[in-house]
Amino acid sequence: MNELDSITGYIPGLIGRIAELHAKYYSKNWNFEQYFEIQVATKLSDFILNYDEEKECVFSLSIEGEIEGSISICRSDEVNTAQLRWFIISDKLRGTGAGNYLLNQVMIFLERSNYNKVFLWTFKGLTSARHLYDKYGFKLTEERIGIQWGPVITEQRLEAEIKTDMKPSQTF
Repeated sequence: MNELDSITGYIPGLIGRIAELHAKYYSKNWNFEQYFEIQVATKLSDFILNYDEEKECVFSLSIEGEIEGSISICRSDEVNTAQLRWFIISDKLRGTGAGNYLLNQVMIFLERSNYNKVFLWTFKGLTSARHLYDKYGFKLTEERIGIQWGPVITEQRLEAEIKTDMKPSQTF
């Protein structure tokens, strides 16, 4: 594999590539429809437009200038709570530890930013991602049926308290 670069923050092409990775993966594996890609691109664009590097972050991994994985932390309306969003790993990096590396970077950022809690929305069936979330102390707090992406899914809200002892190794 070629050299992997770690990127913090926005770079040109970030929004389009993250939306593309999400659209291709979720269309192929879960039959998500175009509305999903539109929502990822729109919400991510709004996030980047109003990006506050003190309380928000985007971490990405690239090979030869092409983004192959990314994860973001957004402010939420809940007190001292952040939202983890747009976590995606390309087929090139899936299974290499890249997801663990990105999630670890986010947890370090959350601690340094003085958040007390982080939450995310996912859905039942994403076994590899759920394994990582469990490893970092996320717990299921809510489930509901969702239909907005095309197929019927069981959406899940996961939450984790931010603690220094919850982080596995920082190495990739």
